[in-house]
Amino acid sequence: MLICTLSILLSPVAMPTPPDARIDPHVTIEHGVTRVDPYAWIRNRENPEVLALLEAENAYADAMTVNLEPLRQTLYDEYLSRIVEDDQGVPWYGAGGFLYRSRTVEGKDYPIIERSRNAQGEWSVVLDENSLAEEGGHSFFNVTAWDVSPGGQYLAWLEDTSGDEHCTLRIRDLSSGELLGDQLEDVGSFSLAWLDNEHLFYSRMDEASRPYQVWRHVLGTDVSGDALVWQEDDGRFYTDFHRLRDSAGLVISLGSQTTGEVLYIPSHTPVAQPVSVLGRTPGVEYDVDHREGEFVVRTNDAGLNFRVIGVSDVDGATRELVRHDEDVYVTGVNVFRDAVVLSERRGGYTAIRVIDEDGGEQVVALPEQVSTVRVAGGNERFDAPHVRLSYQSPVSPASTVDLAFDGLVWNVRKQKEVPGWDASKYVVRRLEFEAGDGAMIPVSLITSAGVEPNGSNPMLLYGYGSYGASMNPYFSVTRPSMLDRGVVYAIAHVRGGGEMGRHWYESGKFKQKRTTFTDFIAVRDGLVQAGWADPDRIAIEGGSAGGLLIGAVLNMRPDICTVAHAGVPFVDVVTTMLDESIPLTVGEYEEWGNPNEADFYKYMLSYSPYDNVRPQAYPTILVTAGLNDPRVGYWEPTKWTARLRDYTTSGLPIVQRTNMGAGHGGASGRYGRYREIAWEDAFLLNHLIRR
Repeated sequence: MLICTLSILLSPVAMPTPPDARIDPHVTIEHGVTRVDPYAWIRNRENPEVLALLEAENAYADAMTVNLEPLRQTLYDEYLSRIVEDDQGVPWYGAGGFLYRSRTVEGKDYPIIERSRNAQGEWSVVLDENSLAEEGGHSFFNVTAWDVSPGGQYLAWLEDTSGDEHCTLRIRDLSSGELLGDQLEDVGSFSLAWLDNEHLFYSRMDEASRPYQVWRHVLGTDVSGDALVWQEDDGRFYTDFHRLRDSAGLVISLGSQTTGEVLYIPSHTPVAQPVSVLGRTPGVEYDVDHREGEFVVRTNDAGLNFRVIGVSDVDGATRELVRHDEDVYVTGVNVFRDAVVLSERRGGYTAIRVIDEDGGEQVVALPEQVSTVRVAGGNERFDAPHVRLSYQSPVSPASTVDLAFDGLVWNVRKQKEVPGWDASKYVVRRLEFEAGDGAMIPVSLITSAGVEPNGSNPMLLYGYGSYGASMNPYFSVTRPSMLDRGVVYAIAHVRGGGEMGRHWYESGKFKQKRTTFTDFIAVRDGLVQAGWADPDRIAIEGGSAGGLLIGAVLNMRPDICTVAHAGVPFVDVVTTMLDESIPLTVGEYEEWGNPNEADFYKYMLSYSPYDNVRPQAYPTILVTAGLNDPRVGYWEPTKWTARLRDYTTSGLPIVQRTNMGAGHGGASGRYGRYREIAWEDAFLLNHLIRR
C-alpha cells in the first residue's frame, strides 16, 4: 500500500487540488475555556459561498475517484444481481378486514401497497410511492408513515420531498380514489394514526424540529379548526402515538433519553383530554400495550433491564407479570388476545419469549445463534392466532415467519429470494476481546469460507455505540461484494449500545462516553493480534453517532486504519450541544450531558472530534453528508473536513461527498441508495485490495 501510494504521489499526472475553505476565526469562551473555530461561517446556508464550497468538495471527490467508476458500476451490478426486482411480501390482515401486501417492480425505486378482500381476489392499489414521486417530479421522495382508517375507507400518509423530515399530510378516499382537500403542510414525520373512521391524529414540530405537539383532525372539516391535543413544553421530550391493537384507544408516548410517560385516549371518547397511565417520574421509562381492561406495561422502575406489569385502566391497580432479570433485557411488549410476546436480548442476541393465557412462558428456539429476530409489521389483528416475526442472520436472507401461539410452531411464510446465494460460501463467528478495564467486547465476524486468521486479510470494522442501539447481525445483499474480494467484515458491539443489556448502554454514555472509543480500539487491536486483519489494510466505518466514534478514534489513534468512512458524522459535539436552536440538542442532554455545566463541558471537549484535530498523520478519510440533514447539520462534516486538511501531516487525501438533495439517510429509493453504497464501498476497496 505504501508503494502504491508513493507511485501515485510521484506520478507526473497532477493530482486534483482539494478546496481551500476560507478561514474566518470565531472565538468563544465557555467555562473559562477559549475556543477558536475557523470555519463557523460554513453554518450559514444562505451564504452563496457555502453552497459553492460543497459543490467544490463534490467536484474534488469526483476527480479523486474518477478511476473508480468501473468498480462502482461492477459493485452496483453485483448488488442488483442479488435482488429480485419484481417481488412481493407476505400479505397481512389490516384495516377494514382487507389483506394488504407490499410489492416492488423492476426499475421502480419505491414499494407499492395493495389490498384485496381475500388472497385469491383482485388486488387494488392503496399507495404507489413511485407515482407520487413522478407526479411531483421529486428527486427525493419518502413516505415516512401511512395509515388506513379502521373501516378501510380512507388512507392518510406523510410525504417528505427533501429529506429534512418536514412532511405534507395527504388523505385519499380509497373507495373513489379521490384525493381529499384535508391537506396539511409542515407536519412532523413518522407519527400518524386514525383513532376511528373520523378522527386523525398527527404531530407538529417546534423551531428545533422536535415533534412537540399532537393534533386531532376531523375528516371533512377545515384544517384551521383542528384541535391541539397535547403540547410537550419540556425540550427533552418527544411525542409519538399509535392506535392500540385491541382498538381500545390511542396512546401518546412522551419520552426523553431517561424518562417516559404515556397518555391514553379511549376510542369511545375520541375528543376527550388524554390521561396519564402511570404519570411521569424522573428516571423511569415505560411503554404500554392493552387488553381486557388492563394496560400491559414494560418499565424500568425496578431495574435497568425492565420488567412487565399489568395496570388496570379502571382503578390503576397493578400486578407483576414478568420480574426484572439482571441477565435478560426486555426491549418490547406486544399483546394479543391469546398471548403476550416479549422482545428480549439474551447473551447479546435478540430473543422472543411468549407468555400464554395461563401464564406459561417459553423462549422461542431460533435456527442460528448469531441472528436477529424481531416482531415485524403486519401484526394488526388483536385476535390473530400467531405473531408475525422477521428473522435473518448474516448468512440467512430475511424470512417472514408466523409463530403460532398454539405449540409455538415456526412457520416460514417466505424467505427473501437472493439469486445465486450459497450460504456455505460464508462463515459467521462470534468473538470477544478484552477492553482495558477487563470487560469482554463482543464482535460479530463474517468472512468467506476458507479465510483464516493468518494476518494477511483486509478488514472492514464497523461500529456505532450510542443511544442503547444494538448493531444486530443482519443479512446484506451488498456485503458479499466485500467478502468475495477477501475482506473480513467485523461489527464491534461496543459499550454505549444495548447488545449486552441496559447496563451496556449506561456504561458508554455521559462521562463514560470515552469507553465507546477505547472499546473500538481494543477490538481493532484484538483482531490484528488474533490474525484476522492485516494492520496495513484496515478500513473503519460508522455513521451519525457512529461517525462521532470514527472521528474520536482517529484523533486518539490515527494509525488505527488505512482508510476511514464517517457517514453524516456528529463531530462538532461541543458547539452543537451548546446551541439549543439546533434540532435534537436539548433532548440530547440526557445522552451526552449538558455542556452548560462545566464538568460535562470539559468532558465532551476532551473527545469532540472537531475540537481535538491536531498535527498528526491521519489516514485517508471519506466523509459523507446530506445538505438537508435535520439530525447532523451538513456544516459539521464540512468544517471537520477542512480542519483535518489543515492539520494532517500524512499527505493522504481527505475527501467529502455531500448529497445535495437528501437528508440523514442519504438517497431515497432503493436504486439511489445502492449507487451511494457502491460509491462508498469502491472508495474503501481501493485502499484494501492489493493489485
